Amino acid sequence: MSKRIVFRASADAEFSEAAEWYEKQRQGLGLEFLDHVQNVLDAIAHDPLRFSIALRDIREALVSRFPYAVYYRVKPDRIVIIAIFHCSRDPAAWQSRN
Repeated sequence: MSKRIVFRASADAEFSEAAEWYEKQRQGLGLEFLDHVQNVLDAIAHDPLRFSIALRDIREALVSRFPYAVYYRVKPDRIVIIAIFHCSRDPAAWQSRN
């Protein structure tokens, strides 16, 4: 049974900004990014404990083909997306989020 996924506002903004950036680089690339992230979100919803712990209780799932990772926390009734984060950025930026 899949859990409900909710986004923190900062994660939702990162997701949108990244998709827009990729779309500006090449038409259709933003949609490809969205599809790859959606595949990761589906995997997380289906089996949230599948991915390894990155920090305390926050897990990390890598996005294929794009240098991004999805950071999330598993709650009893939902999965909270903390960040959709470019892997070359300083991880302290997402690690400071509660």
